[in-house]
Amino acid sequence: MHRIGPGSKPLQETSRRRGSKDDPERTRPKRTAMTNVALASKGHPLASREFVGPMAEESVVDALHSLLLTQVNMSYALIRHLRRTALLSQQIRLESTMTSLTPEDIIFRPPMAQWGKVIREAEKIVGYPTSFMNLRWLLSDEFANLAMHLRTVVGMNHPIVKTAKMLLHNEHNNLQPWGLIILLLSKAVNPPTSLLTNTVTQNQRILAELTEMIRTGHYVHRGLLNIPPSDRDKSCDSSIFANKIAILIGDYLLVTANGMLARLKNQDLSYLISTALRDISEGEFYGHRDAQNMPVPGKPAQNTTDVYEICSDTLPLEVKDVLGSPVREWTLRSMYNGGSLFGRGCQGALVLGEHDLKKQEMAYKFGCHLCLAWQAATEVQKMISDKDSFSIVSAPVLFAINEKPHLYELVANIQNVTEVDLEVLKTEVLKTDAVERTRILYMEHADKAKSYVEEFGECQSIDTIKQMIYTL
Repeated sequence: MHRIGPGSKPLQETSRRRGSKDDPERTRPKRTAMTNVALASKGHPLASREFVGPMAEESVVDALHSLLLTQVNMSYALIRHLRRTALLSQQIRLESTMTSLTPEDIIFRPPMAQWGKVIREAEKIVGYPTSFMNLRWLLSDEFANLAMHLRTVVGMNHPIVKTAKMLLHNEHNNLQPWGLIILLLSKAVNPPTSLLTNTVTQNQRILAELTEMIRTGHYVHRGLLNIPPSDRDKSCDSSIFANKIAILIGDYLLVTANGMLARLKNQDLSYLISTALRDISEGEFYGHRDAQNMPVPGKPAQNTTDVYEICSDTLPLEVKDVLGSPVREWTLRSMYNGGSLFGRGCQGALVLGEHDLKKQEMAYKFGCHLCLAWQAATEVQKMISDKDSFSIVSAPVLFAINEKPHLYELVANIQNVTEVDLEVLKTEVLKTDAVERTRILYMEHADKAKSYVEEFGECQSIDTIKQMIYTL
C-alpha cells in the first residue's frame, strides 16, 4: 500500500471511499491543474486548459514532489488524490508569469483577450499540446531528486518556490508561446507529408522544446538572491540553500537542452543556439546594475540617432552609444533577455528544414520583431494597469526619462530597485507621452514581424501566426 504525501491515506482506501454515491467530488464540474497535466501527459482528449484557484506554496511543492515521483501512466485514483491535495479555492486564478519570479519584472506574455482560445486553435493546427511541453523533464528522476529538497524551503520568499508553483500550476495563457510559434512556422515551410518530412518535423519539435527549456533555465538562474559575504549569518542559511537548489535546477535544464541539441546532430543549428546563449550571458553584465544585479536605466543622452537595426549575422549585438537612447537601450535589453534566443529558434526551424539562407535570415528577424512586439505590448498593459508592477527599464520609463531628464534622479544611484517608489514614477510617466510612444513602438515591430512571416506564403499556420502577432 503506497502513500504519496504527508498524512495521505492509502490509495486503494481513498479510491473506494470516493467511489460512494455521496462523494461530492463525483459531481464537481471543474478539474484542477494536476488532473489536466496527468491527462495531457497521456494525450487524453478531455485534458482541459482552464484551471481555477490559487495554490498554497506548501500544497504546490508537496503536489509537485508527488507528481515527479510517479510515472506518466498514472492511475485515476492517483489523479483524484493529487486533486484532493491541491486545496484549490473556487476563485478564478489571477494571471501570473515567469517574470514574477524575478525582481526585474520583465515578462514575455501576450496580454491579448481570448488568448487561450487562440492558443488552442493553434495547437490543433500543429497537432501537439505545447502547453505541456515541459512535462517530460518534469517527470525525470533528476528533477524529482531536486524537488525533494524544495520541501525544506517552503514558506520562504525565495524565487525558486515560485518557480515550482509556476511549473506545476501554470495557466494555459501565461507564457509567451515560443514553442508553438516555432512549430507553426515549421508547419508552414515544410513540404507535403513524407517520411523525410516526418523526421524533420520531429526534430523541429525537439528544437521548440529545448528553446523553451533554455528560457526556463535562464529565468531560474536569474532568480538567485545575492547575499554579500559580510551579511551572511545563520538567518541566511535557508536562502543560501535555496540558491543552491535554484542553481542545480537551472543547470539541469540547460544541460538537458544542450543534450537534446547535440542529439539533433546539426552543427549549424548548434552554432546558432550557442550565439543566443552568448547573448543571454552578456545581457547579465550589460549596463548599470543594483546589488541584486537588476538593471538600472542609463543616463539620458541627447542628440543621438535612436534607431537600433537588427542584423541576422552571428556577431555580438551592437552596444556602442546605446545607453541613454530609449529605443536603442530598450531594444538591446529585450534582445539580450530573450529576443535573440527566440529569433535563433525560428531560424533553426528552417535550418532543420534545409531552406536557403535568405529564408533563414527572414525567420530570425521575424522571431526577433515578434518578441519585441509582445514585449512592448505587455509593458503598455502593465503601465496602465492599477495592480501590475513594472520594470524601471521598460520602454515607457525610458521614454519618460528621455523626455524629462530630471526623472532619472528617481532611479539613479540606487542600491536596490525595490527602493524606487513605483507609484511616484508611474504618475510621472503617465504625464508624458511615453505610453503612446510605446504603442507606436509595438506597432512598428508587429508590422515588421507580419511582413517577414508573409514571405513564407499563405496557409492556415501563417494566418494563425498573424493573428497572434497583434496582441494589444
